[in-house]
Amino acid sequence: MTPWLVPLVLVVIALAALAGWFWRGRPSSGAAVTWVANSAYLRGLSGYRRRLRVLRGGLVLGAAALALTSLAVASLTARPVDRDVRSEILATRDIVLCLDVSGSMIELDTEIVQKFSEMVDSFEGERIALSVWNNTSRTVFPLTDDYALVKAELDAAATALDFDLDAWVYDQEALENLEEFLTGTVSLDNESSSLVGDGLATCALAFDAEDTQRSRSIILATDNLVLGTPIYTLPEAAELSAERDIAVHGLYASMSDADSEEARAELEQVVTGGGGLFFEADDPGAVDGIIEDIEAQQAVDLDAEPEVVITDRPDRWYGWLVGGLTVLLLVLWRVRS
Repeated sequence: MTPWLVPLVLVVIALAALAGWFWRGRPSSGAAVTWVANSAYLRGLSGYRRRLRVLRGGLVLGAAALALTSLAVASLTARPVDRDVRSEILATRDIVLCLDVSGSMIELDTEIVQKFSEMVDSFEGERIALSVWNNTSRTVFPLTDDYALVKAELDAAATALDFDLDAWVYDQEALENLEEFLTGTVSLDNESSSLVGDGLATCALAFDAEDTQRSRSIILATDNLVLGTPIYTLPEAAELSAERDIAVHGLYASMSDADSEEARAELEQVVTGGGGLFFEADDPGAVDGIIEDIEAQQAVDLDAEPEVVITDRPDRWYGWLVGGLTVLLLVLWRVRS
C-alpha cells in the first residue's frame, strides 16, 4: 500500500470541489437578474420551508456522501493490501493434552482444562490435540494449529466438566452435557477406572508424521489412582513414549487421601525419570514451567525462507465507494427535482 496517496488524492478532490464551487458562483456574461417586489411573504409559506429543509438536508447529506466517496477513492488509489509473513521455519512442535476424566478427577478437570487454555495463548505454530480417558480413551480433537477451534473445544470441555458429582440435586442439562463429553471414555467393564497407563499410551499413539523430525510432548493430568488391570502400566506407557521420542510432563491433581502419596510419588518418578517436568496442578508456575520447557526443545527448521505474501484488499473500501456514490446520486436527483 502507498499511504501517502490518500492525503494527496483527498487534497486534489478538495481543490477540484473548491474550483467548481467558485466557478459556479461567478455570474455568466450577459446573465440578467430580475428582482420581484413584495415577495418576502414567500419565505413564510409551508411549501417553501419544506423545500428549503429538503435542500439544506440534501446539501449536508450530499457533502457527507461526497466525503465518504472521496475517502474511498483515495484509499482504493493507495491500493490497500494485507501483508502476511509466512515462514516455514516455524517451531514444528506437537503437543497432546492427556486428561484423566475418571470420577475422582471430574471436579478438578475444569481448572486443569483452563490451564491448558492458558498454554494455547502462548503458542505460535504448534499443533495441539486433546485426548480424554477413563478406562478407555477418546480423542476430543486431533493435532491441529486451528487455535480458534482449540479454544472453543477447551471452553466446551471446561463447561462440561464443571459438575459436582456429590450434589444432591443435579441440573439435568449439565448432567447430559457431562455424559455427552464423557462418551467413549467408559467401557462396559465397571471393575476398572482411571487406567493411567492405557491413557498415556493412547496419547503417545496420537502423534502423526512419524517419518518427520518433530518435537513431541504430552502433558499428562491425572491423580494416578488406578482401579483395575490396564494393558500398559504407567512405566510401560512412559517407556513407549520415550521410544517414540515423546517428552511426558505431569500435572498431578488429587482430592483423595487414599494411596495418594504412593500415586503421586510414582507419577513424579516416572515423569522426571524420563526427563519431563512434574507439577502439582494447582501450582501457579506449572503453566509457565511447561511452556518454557516445550519452547526450549529444539525445533526443526525447514528449508525455506520467510515469505511476505501480499494480498490486495479492495473489498474493504469498494462497498463504501458504491454506497457513497449511490447516496450522492440520490441526493442530487432529489435536490434538483
